[in-house]
Amino acid sequence: MNNRAKIWAKILAQWNKKPANAGVVIMPHARRDVSGGVRSNTPAKQRALPLGDPWLFGAALILLLLGLVMVSSASTSIAERQFGHPFYYLSRQAMFVIVGVIAALAVARTRLVYWEKSGSMLLLVGMLLLALVLLPGIAHPINGSQRWISLGFFNLQASEPVKLFVVIYMAGYLVRHGAEVRTSVLGFVKPMLLLALVALLLLAEPDFGATVVISATVMGMLFLGGARLWPFAALLALVISAGAALILSSPYRLERMTGFMNPWADPFDTGFQLTQALIAFGRGEWWGVGLGASVQKLFYLPEAHTDFLFAVLAEELGLLGSLAVIALFCLIVARAYMIGRVAERGGNFFAAYLAYGLGLWIGLQALINIGVNMGMLPTKGLTLPLMSYGGSSIVVMCVAIALLLRIAHETHFSSAEARMSATGLHVASPVRL
Repeated sequence: MNNRAKIWAKILAQWNKKPANAGVVIMPHARRDVSGGVRSNTPAKQRALPLGDPWLFGAALILLLLGLVMVSSASTSIAERQFGHPFYYLSRQAMFVIVGVIAALAVARTRLVYWEKSGSMLLLVGMLLLALVLLPGIAHPINGSQRWISLGFFNLQASEPVKLFVVIYMAGYLVRHGAEVRTSVLGFVKPMLLLALVALLLLAEPDFGATVVISATVMGMLFLGGARLWPFAALLALVISAGAALILSSPYRLERMTGFMNPWADPFDTGFQLTQALIAFGRGEWWGVGLGASVQKLFYLPEAHTDFLFAVLAEELGLLGSLAVIALFCLIVARAYMIGRVAERGGNFFAAYLAYGLGLWIGLQALINIGVNMGMLPTKGLTLPLMSYGGSSIVVMCVAIALLLRIAHETHFSSAEARMSATGLHVASPVRL
């Protein structure tokens, strides 16, 4: 055999030899990182944004843009009087939205495993922020409350990131100690002790509304985690007793409670905010008085662009506009639960608990704000998610929506939802894990 034949024989032998990873399917344009996940080799600028769920993204985007419109409408008069510039609050809100979108883009590209690992650290950071708010010289008091840290161009409301950090921590806790939560009272008590410390710091500001939202969200997550029912009954009795004691021990809380029960008894003092909000709802009727035509925002309704934005919306867009906003929030909560259900079926329990917690939080805060505006709940200093004026709330809510979109992306929610619909399975209602 000549040399040329020998060379071709060696080439054919190497070609026919079975490789060491035969039978293993290698994903194109992907590599496996040190944590075991699959990471794309495609350059970042060529990757599509992980939207995950177009319905969730669309509903959040509509609320965000509608919030800009309503903040502009509700704040022009007060901004003209205070700053000589009618679009002062609109320009700041637009800046907050841009910052929130940038933060959301960063979060949407961050893998959930990093959030799971940093849950404890984030909770410590949140508690540090709550402690800093109470220190003289750092806090920026507004309306008698110390809830903000002055950063010069921006006032950070500490309770807003704390809500997000608590949800992330609890999702990780339920994954790490799920068996203990389901079988032992201690597994239920330990997160409650941490929650009690957070609640004490919030009540010292005071921020009773944020305390209610965080407490209800944590209890809801523990229930979904499979905690026994009787500790909930005992804790509920304790919370009701503590709440009654807090209301009776504080004159301003007692005023808010009595004013809520009968605002027309003192419409020019304790019941002023609520009566003006109810007048706004009455003027709106079916179709509203028209965008920008609200009368109650003209120095009648306090905090028209923040806590009582929904009342201005009801006056200008009417009952149908109000129902449309409520439907959008219901859609966000429903999609959050569906995303969590798909994550649960896929075995990603951190993603499932996180989606459930975020859905609970957004739904509860929207429910409380709308209930306050309609006179169904006592007045609380809670913003309407994605809509009310406020940088801390807008940025944190954008991050929360981005986390839900990231969960949907990592769990392949759209394709899983299509498969379940095709087979007749439902993903809308969560069950205890």
